[in-house]
Parts: sequence; C-alpha cells; structure tokens
Amino acid sequence: MPRKAVNPSSHLHPSDLRGFSLLAVDGVLGTVGLVEQVHRAVAGLSLPVGRAPEGPTRGITGLVYRSINGVTRLVGTTSDLAFSQVVSRLPQRDSSPERERLLAVINGVIGDHLAERANPLAIDMRLRRDGQALNLDTDASQRPGRKLLIALHGLCMNDLQWRQGEGSPALPEHLAESLGYTPLYLHYNTGRAIADNGRDFAVLLEDLVAQWPEPVDEVVLVGHSMGGLVAVSACHQAVLAGHAWPGALRKIITMGSPHHGAPLERLGHRVDRMLGMSPYSAPFTRLGAIRSVGITDLRHGNVIGTFQETDDPPRVTLPDHVTCHVVAATADSRVDSLQSRYFGDGLVPVDSALGRHADPSRCLPVRPEHQHVVFNTRHIGLLTNPSVQHALHDWLR
Repeated sequence: MPRKAVNPSSHLHPSDLRGFSLLAVDGVLGTVGLVEQVHRAVAGLSLPVGRAPEGPTRGITGLVYRSINGVTRLVGTTSDLAFSQVVSRLPQRDSSPERERLLAVINGVIGDHLAERANPLAIDMRLRRDGQALNLDTDASQRPGRKLLIALHGLCMNDLQWRQGEGSPALPEHLAESLGYTPLYLHYNTGRAIADNGRDFAVLLEDLVAQWPEPVDEVVLVGHSMGGLVAVSACHQAVLAGHAWPGALRKIITMGSPHHGAPLERLGHRVDRMLGMSPYSAPFTRLGAIRSVGITDLRHGNVIGTFQETDDPPRVTLPDHVTCHVVAATADSRVDSLQSRYFGDGLVPVDSALGRHADPSRCLPVRPEHQHVVFNTRHIGLLTNPSVQHALHDWLR
C-alpha cells in the first residue's frame, strides 16, 4: 500500500504561523531593499567595477520605495498583533518529528536573525531527553547516575536526529546504556554564533551539575559536526569564567567537526566577495549574507568569537585532564586521495576533522590512538557507522 504523503503544515503550531508571518514581512523588506540598491546603481550610471553609490534613492523613486516599506511594516505590525492575540488563547500540542526537522533547518540558515528579532521560530537552548525538555524533578530521579554523557547535534539538525532509523537506539543511548552513563541531549539554535552557543552551554552545564541529584563524577561531551565545536567552545569559555563543571569533564569526542574550517563555506565567502566587486552585482551579496553567523563560523572553525578575517581564529586550549578524541570520515576508500584531502565526508576534509594543521602549533593536541578515520562514509553516516560506534565504545570504557 502506498505510503500516505505527509503534509508539513499539519504539524505546525499556532505560534509557528506568527513566526512565518514575521519572516514574510522581513523578506519583503529585504527584497525591496535589494531592488532599490540595483535601481540606484543603474540610475547612477555606475562603472562596471567599483563601489556602489550609497544612500537611498531620491525624488519620486525614493518616495515609492519608502511608501512600500512603510505599508509593509504597517501590515506586519497589524498582523503580528492579531496573531499574538489569537495564539495566546490557543492550546499548544506536542511537537512532531517533522516540525522539529523543519525548525532545525530554518534555525540553521537564519537562526541568528530569528533570535535577534525574538521570532517564535527561534529555538531556545535546553537539555532534552526523548525530544522533551529535561525535568530534574522527574527525569533525573529515575536514573540519576554520576556519569553524564551529553550529545550535541550538528548544523540544521536537532537532538532527535541522533537516531537515524527505526528500531535501533541512538549512538549516545547505546554508549550510555553499555557503559553506565546517563544520556542527555543538547537542543540549540545552530544559526547563532558558535561562541555564543558555547557560552550559553557552559552556563547550562554549570547549573546542571550543581542541581543534579547525585554528585557528578564524570562528564563526557560527544559532538557531531558543529556540535563538536560548541563543546570545545563551552569548555574553553567555562575555564575562563571559572566554572566548576570542567573539573568533572573527562573527554570531548568530536565526529566530523571542522576544527580548521569547511571549504564549502569558504567558497561561498569568495563568491560574495566577487559579487561585491561590481555595483550592479553588489546588492546580491545580500542573498549570500542571509546565511547565519553559525554557518559563517564554519569557514575557519571559529569557536572563540570575533577575529580578523585574514587570520586564523585564536588557539583554544583545554584543561590537561580533558582528553580530546576525534573522528573523521571520507567518502573515498583512501585517506590520501584528493576527495579525502579537500572534501572528506562531503562537507569536512579529513585533516580538518582530525584537527591537523599545516602550522604544528595550531594542531589539536590529539594523540594518534585517539584519532579514528572511517571510509566510504558521508557526513551524516557518522551517526550510524558501526566502526564509529566501536571506536567510541573503546575510548569510553
């Protein structure tokens, strides 16, 4: 019998409709601004190469654009007021996996904008189990344990996606059950700056360890893709802030994390720079700028914050008692191939995932026995690869 098609709109919450309405208004304003920039360059007979003329258009043309913007903002304010009144009166239902995936992608692409505008679509950082926010009064009392394993998902993903198939436990659950850990999952807005997510995660862990029903003897962080960078950032910032929880941290395991950047994001940045060379194409750099700061942080594996674009991000140091383990994947069958060197698992080169750098001082302090490479595997395939599972089990036992 054919499988019935899923209607994504049937999984949306009332608050989501308000969020999409706010996004639509922002989209119209952005489009009008782009068209006005192109109009200004054409009307000013700009040279093919050089800086675009600055400032708004003038005269009747400028009046038209200002009128469109004014009407759009008025409509947006009115509709948002109406939505907010209605949404507050409607009951909220549980979130479906389809809705979770949709929100994860939207947050990955424009999550910084959503957070800045307080859009209801923005994901708030929290620890979860089985897709539900952690409640220490109920969840921890059942299986408190003294060893915590916390999993951090990657860009445009959510905590439910650690399980990539029906009937089999997620990798963190398998490791936790076989080795005596209590598994928890971080759910966060991957479009925000990695350093901001790292700082907030550090504070979240400080509160968790302080409120946990049992004394916490051991914390292990397992991060896939961007999640590994957030874990490293959290540890670094927690040490600087004098938090207590790094004292219980024993291991950080990263899987396919671009410690020294991802080439696809660097390529996108070069395209933006090329578009900016002409006043006629420069307005279209707005389209490239739509991608979130979380994505642009992957250009160099930036886990610290602001730094000069011409430089590598500042070096991150971890406490001596914390062991770092790294997993890399390649879609090829050889580690020395061009595929492995430049594209790796399709998104992250092998050297970047292993923390290797041409400058020895910038290499991650990872011993050879704490590095693992899997072959004929794509980026998402790391979550279900049996070789990865065995390597992590050996490292944690």
